[in-house]
Amino acid sequence: MKLLTIFIYLLTINFGFTAEKPDIKNLILTKNSKVYEDVIFKDANQKDVDLLDYKGKLVILNFWATWCAPCKDEMPSLDNLQETLGPNNLKIFPINISQEDLAKTEYFFKELNIKNLDIYYDSSITLAKKFSLRGVPTTIIFDIEGKEFARIIGSIDFNDEKFIYWLKSYN
Repeated sequence: MKLLTIFIYLLTINFGFTAEKPDIKNLILTKNSKVYEDVIFKDANQKDVDLLDYKGKLVILNFWATWCAPCKDEMPSLDNLQETLGPNNLKIFPINISQEDLAKTEYFFKELNIKNLDIYYDSSITLAKKFSLRGVPTTIIFDIEGKEFARIIGSIDFNDEKFIYWLKSYN
């Protein structure tokens, strides 16, 4: 009986610390967190933005394009996620990989009523190559140390409560 109690206790402890993949569509957890150097892209004013400046925050890089229908579908929920988790805990960078002018991207944001996100670019697709993107939308999630720990290949609903709960656990 004593052995059975110890066995159950050990099982309970192990399950408590197991990082299980949550049941979230298109989410891929990275087995070993990845560190990238020189993650630099442009803001709407063509100024450099360096991911290193955001250590200490959970960071999401969402690669998208105006011609991408799934990108258009998920962008409003991404905007809501920034508002829900707030600027103190999370920074979202929606990065347009197209070679479009600012006016077309601004129109895209206005048409979708995007209010909590700013416009960023990787028009030279430097980051798209660095991260080996296979298509858009692709979302890469970095922990507070600046390490990639998850990706979302394809679109999701960022308003999904399971996703928000899971993401909060990394903060």
